[in-house]
Amino acid sequence: MSAHRRWGDATRAVHAGLAGPEQGRPLLAGPTFASLFHLRGDPEGASYSYGRYGNPTWSAYECALEELEGGPAAVFSSGMAAVSAVMLAHLGPGDVVVVAAGGYMGTRDLARDHLARLGVEVRSVRAGEELGDAIADARLVWLESPSNPALEIWDIAAIAAEAHAAGALVAVDNTSATPLSQRPLELGADFSVCSDTKALTGHSDLVLGHVAASAPAGLEAVRAWRQTTGSIAGPFETWLAHRSLATLELRLDRQCSTAMALAERLSAHPHVVDVRYPGLAGAPDHALAAAQMSRFGSVVSFGLRGAARAERFLAECELVAEATSFGGVHSSAERRARWGDDVPEDLVRFSVGCEDPEDLIGDVERALERSAPR
Repeated sequence: MSAHRRWGDATRAVHAGLAGPEQGRPLLAGPTFASLFHLRGDPEGASYSYGRYGNPTWSAYECALEELEGGPAAVFSSGMAAVSAVMLAHLGPGDVVVVAAGGYMGTRDLARDHLARLGVEVRSVRAGEELGDAIADARLVWLESPSNPALEIWDIAAIAAEAHAAGALVAVDNTSATPLSQRPLELGADFSVCSDTKALTGHSDLVLGHVAASAPAGLEAVRAWRQTTGSIAGPFETWLAHRSLATLELRLDRQCSTAMALAERLSAHPHVVDVRYPGLAGAPDHALAAAQMSRFGSVVSFGLRGAARAERFLAECELVAEATSFGGVHSSAERRARWGDDVPEDLVRFSVGCEDPEDLIGDVERALERSAPR
């Protein structure tokens, strides 16, 4: 076990990726803005040569991510750029990819609309289904746990073992949990993928993503894809992301504890149906979530007996922004089916922020009462 793994979550998040002490230097160096670097003679072995190939600000953030994920990492311009890099760098005509049916719609759209057109066979499976036949000849198995927005839980360790026995790679979208609450690589996955736009950075002020791999060789194709396609992260956004890691544990602790309290209140509310939160003791996936997660996330999904009622509820909330992301310090929510996603028309995906729990829960309860049918 490396030294940093003996430290607690808050300590690791605060110190991740920081260089050693140097007289007169800041703890976290500012972003490096450069399209080129001095480069004499043979470029082989040069730390940096051109802005599409590497940047010191990327390197610092990727070092931080490696400490949190447990494997080498590469930063990307968005979460979907990270997803695309794993899929398109490892799949070609004749290959089979197995995709979680209840996962993020952008990932499913990529598989259905683009991979299939390239000759990749796309198979969809739902949480709880037996995967034997689906993964028998697969090249890649793509999981998302907890899934967005249904919050389904997949047994990452069991599926990774089964997939590896069949010769398949395993990638896990870990956006909802972040590497501070769940470590897919330790559970056997080959890749941990995250939209850093959301809870990892948590301030709703940047778009970013990353891929971490269980071994350096596993990241080579992903890095090559980034360099060739140019799906690179801006240095300022990357620096903002690294800065934000210092408060990750503090934000998650507040958000997850409030999410649990909100889920419990909603479960007892007569106007609310189908509350989904893996931290609830009665949730069907609770035992599995507790076994592979240290926190249950900041997102709660629930139904409100019809799309119109859900829209009225959102309009009545004072502290909750109606917006289409999650994981930020400001609470936000939306009726997810407005995007045409395959979910109930009244499903509300609620992202719990860092407001005082009593204020936020009170606001939700008042909005539920004000939006009730008369």
